[in-house]
Amino acid sequence: MAIPACKTELVDAISANYRKLRADLDSVPTALAREATLEGHAKGTVMSVHDLVAYLTGWCELVLKWHARRSAGEPVDFPDSGYRWNDLGQLAQKFYADYAGLDYPALLDRFAAAKERILAVIDATCDDDLYGKPWYEAYTFGRMIQFNTSSPFDNARKRLRRWKKEKGLP
Repeated sequence: MAIPACKTELVDAISANYRKLRADLDSVPTALAREATLEGHAKGTVMSVHDLVAYLTGWCELVLKWHARRSAGEPVDFPDSGYRWNDLGQLAQKFYADYAGLDYPALLDRFAAAKERILAVIDATCDDDLYGKPWYEAYTFGRMIQFNTSSPFDNARKRLRRWKKEKGLP
């Protein structure tokens, strides 16, 4: 799929990649969701499917946090307070821990809710505010959303499908 360049394309990319990923996530038996046998986000690590969903949920909620702070005229720490862009492996570990207390179905619900809240933000934002000017450094708000939603959804689906194939799951 091409890189979205407008509001409609962004919504379509997020929706399509989420729909495909969610179908694969829904087919994971709950009993296997916490089995740490999936290639991790940091080199040389492993994670569970639950961790993968926690990672995606964490990024979605982080995008929402950025938007809320920016909209309130407050400073935004990118990517998050206490983390730099070269600390993303540590940030992934934080996301795993943040959502560890949720069971797999509840985490899937939280992921879906975060995705829906992002779509609502996009719906309430005009194309010019999404793509007409830089929002963080040289990146537009639409591009920052895409970097943290549709692109990782697609990457996660590829990881998950490899894992499912290795496990002999449909």
